[in-house]
Amino acid sequence: MGKVVKYNEIKSAESCKYDGMSLGEVMLRIDPYDVPTARARQLRVSQGGGETNVACGLSYTFGLRSTVLTALVDDNIGLNIRNQMREVGVDTSNIIWFNTNNDGSAHSTDQKGGLTNGINFTYNGKGVIPSDTVYYRAHSAIRELKKNDFNWNKLFGEEGVRTFNTGGIFTLLSDSSAEVAMEAVLKANENGVLVAADLNYRSKVQPDKSVARAINKNIVSYLGFLVGNDSDLSDALGYETETKKGATFEEWLEAYKVTVKKLSNDFPNLSLIGTQWRGAVNADLIHWGAVLYDAINDKFYVAPLRENIPIADRTGGGDSFTSGVLSALMYGKGLQTAVEWGAAHGILVQETPGDFTMVTVKDIEREVKRAKSGGGVKAIR
Repeated sequence: MGKVVKYNEIKSAESCKYDGMSLGEVMLRIDPYDVPTARARQLRVSQGGGETNVACGLSYTFGLRSTVLTALVDDNIGLNIRNQMREVGVDTSNIIWFNTNNDGSAHSTDQKGGLTNGINFTYNGKGVIPSDTVYYRAHSAIRELKKNDFNWNKLFGEEGVRTFNTGGIFTLLSDSSAEVAMEAVLKANENGVLVAADLNYRSKVQPDKSVARAINKNIVSYLGFLVGNDSDLSDALGYETETKKGATFEEWLEAYKVTVKKLSNDFPNLSLIGTQWRGAVNADLIHWGAVLYDAINDKFYVAPLRENIPIADRTGGGDSFTSGVLSALMYGKGLQTAVEWGAAHGILVQETPGDFTMVTVKDIEREVKRAKSGGGVKAIR
């Protein structure tokens, strides 16, 4: 195994074109507002994806230079997705486009829908009705990516990247997507790039946990920063956290610390491990916490616990946590600030519709201050 870049070895902004680069799936998200999808008559359109949400957060909220590596079919749906990412400041020049000329090239399809852009319908839930997402991704362009589709030497070597992230959704989309992810993390480390990944296990992507675990254990060996809660660590890696159903944050945290220590011992390349914690009262009301483990110095950092927080849209909390932590690191902040930014960004995304926040870094700092003081919310006039 070659050298794996640690969280305290991030390259300078001056030496790189990009602060953050995200490899993964991006989909057109369709929301049925306040009724279940089966009864929907009005719909709201946005975009989002487990890995690319990080790039959106880095750019829009934290003002950093981010880009996405993904694949889209060159049609109006693909253009809609691209345009939305452009609107939040993400560099879309590295997207691989599949033309619809059916010309036999490596990145081509027909105009009959043989290959599509991914779409999901997401109902947020209400009260005791859980959120529900229906995916249409079986023939999406991202599944067709192959090794060598991206010029890693140019991206990581010539242009320069400070942080790179991918995740457990992308790696499980197809056999080739796992190969592309592995190719990427190896090349990133070779070029001194901090590599982060959110395990983000989804049974609707890969119901066989043994397949997920085999892929993830391979990739985790080359990460500097791993994001994963107790269920992710179990589903995606096979590490069980001994905690009871309905445990408080404090009870969960003590059990999670034990699991993280085991994980750190097994994967000494990991310099940072962390996650957000959600205690759901119902679909609209949650408790929210976050933790980071500094494996270099054997120290845990914990954000203030937020209790009984009403939310509007639970999607994207983990992705926003990741982008909050990475942003703090790239701005030279300490790990306590990093976990606080991650927690604040993670809760704020759940207060706005869509996969990523509609807030600024000033809003993040204001929410950190509010949570630390235990204060309420005042009108801004």
